[in-house]
Amino acid sequence: MQILKVLTRVYLSPADLDDAIAFYENLFTEKCWLWFEYSETGLELAGVGSILLIAGSAEALSPFKSTQATFLVDSLNDFREALALQGAVILAEPNKVPTGANMRAMHPDGTIVEYVEFG
Repeated sequence: MQILKVLTRVYLSPADLDDAIAFYENLFTEKCWLWFEYSETGLELAGVGSILLIAGSAEALSPFKSTQATFLVDSLNDFREALALQGAVILAEPNKVPTGANMRAMHPDGTIVEYVEFG
């Protein structure tokens, strides 16, 4: 059971996504490693370095803005079990998403984190 990467979430409008990708590519001196449209939610997502850019209208972003980070993990099921044992609250059970599967949990300190297992 391992956290493979911690992503800082940046919420923005779709009109700003290309400029934000270019900015973070220059800042990190890395190319964008992830880009996809999540049509079910009306969002576009892009990853550069340890930044996860999440673009959408204010209405589309609203349900996601309380989530403060994304943890890429090697086993969603193992983390679900470990989190529950440590007092975290599972807010959204594991679910299929375009990149694999995800879930959301609130840690005992109140931090809300999305957990993603690529697959």
